[in-house]
Amino acid sequence: MSAEEYPDNSRTSEAGAGWVCRKPGTFHDLLPERVPDFSWRRPRVLWRSRNDVVAHLFGDPSNAIRRRCVAALRERGTPAAFTVHRSEPEFSFALLGDTGEGDRSQYAVVPPLLNAAAGTDFMIIASDVIYPAGDADQYPGKFFRPYKDYPAPIYAIPGNHDWYDGLRGFLNVFCELDTDCSPPPWRGPLSFVPRLLWRSPGELDARALEEARRRYRGAPGQRSVQPGPYWAIDTPSLRVIGIDTGITGTIDRGQGRWLREVSAGPKPKLLVTGKPLYVDDEHRPGKIEGGGTVDEIVRDPAHNYVAAIGGDIHNYQRYPVPAGDGRTIQYIVSGGGGAFMHATHTIPRTRVVEEDRFRCYPLRGDSLSRYSKLYGRWLRLPKLFELTPEEATAAVRRRLGITPARGYQSPDPSFRARFVAALLGVPRGGRHRPRFLRAPVHKLPQRFRSELADWDDPPFFKSFLRVDVTESQLRIRCHAATGCGDQETNPPCEDEVAIPLR
Repeated sequence: MSAEEYPDNSRTSEAGAGWVCRKPGTFHDLLPERVPDFSWRRPRVLWRSRNDVVAHLFGDPSNAIRRRCVAALRERGTPAAFTVHRSEPEFSFALLGDTGEGDRSQYAVVPPLLNAAAGTDFMIIASDVIYPAGDADQYPGKFFRPYKDYPAPIYAIPGNHDWYDGLRGFLNVFCELDTDCSPPPWRGPLSFVPRLLWRSPGELDARALEEARRRYRGAPGQRSVQPGPYWAIDTPSLRVIGIDTGITGTIDRGQGRWLREVSAGPKPKLLVTGKPLYVDDEHRPGKIEGGGTVDEIVRDPAHNYVAAIGGDIHNYQRYPVPAGDGRTIQYIVSGGGGAFMHATHTIPRTRVVEEDRFRCYPLRGDSLSRYSKLYGRWLRLPKLFELTPEEATAAVRRRLGITPARGYQSPDPSFRARFVAALLGVPRGGRHRPRFLRAPVHKLPQRFRSELADWDDPPFFKSFLRVDVTESQLRIRCHAATGCGDQETNPPCEDEVAIPLR
């Protein structure tokens, strides 16, 4: 059954999008007695994630730290190829990105994930396992407990937030490496500034982590040790390759060399990366230290990549990009696993691919409606700002000149709807406007937009993937997690693509 044939999803009705819930979500029953009061509005949360700013201003130490950690893993006996071998030619796995806020929006994904991912062989978390700073003491409540009922192994690749503690918590949990690979000292006349500001890893209580693992994910089928922060899962029909893009998205020479080696050969391959290569109708090829890009490796016909999936951006997007050699590579953003939602209504009419081939979730109209309600509540101007999904869809249709997926028989949008759409960042037509001309909500950096882009009631507009592999086909389905109880057992399928492997 294709996504368009599902009886209820956001492309067919408002109820399918979660605007109308027939019963409350059962995820409330999974919440701890005291739900973490996590908010990006708090200066303390932003201060704990300050390493992002330090890395962008003074240089990203991720590559140097990673080299030290990889050397420690190899001294322990980790295979140089960093590869997990599986003998099954047919298998399936779940994939979700940007999970670990530990609050209602993360738990809202759990029931539909467990239902849609039933029977999968493993799960992959693509970026940002723990917010805000990857601390080891956050794993019991934000990783082990939420996924305690997923019966199979979980692999992960770190996101920028996992790097804010120098990757110490991540390496302990997923690789069983207890090593502080602190960065080498910065050099230069202003080097005292990053040395002073850089947040060092917190204390790591290995005994508490092991107790959490035993309590929540201690079954034999759940335990696994991945080779490192980057890895490959090799099967007879498909090789899944995960890369670690650090804080700013650049990978070091050693990882680049490894990526070229594991990418060689005609076997079909799927890349999982912490930073997407195509997102918001922009190409971000991913630099490799010393020269070259990740996307050059992906697009090389000799490597036979069929898809590249990245986290970091908290929504779902898919770009089927022709590679020039007869292949169509599916570039996918899958970062809707639990954290605040990044807007899709700010995505212009696409140029990377034809608009009718582009897919996103939430739909642009739903995104604009949700943001308008947030701003209306925040500014206490609901009558001015709040747009219904129908009003928002009409405004998006007018400004972008597109045919919305969920068609309404509605007249042209009102002046108020057009004003709100322009103010909240819906571009006009297909033009990519200069940054200084963009609407306020689009000009604001990701961190500060996130202050207003979080909520604890349906529709959550979260998402995850189920990936099924046979010897001849790779099938990727994007499922929605709305937070509505009536959509947990059979979560809406928002998009689906089948990729031939032969």
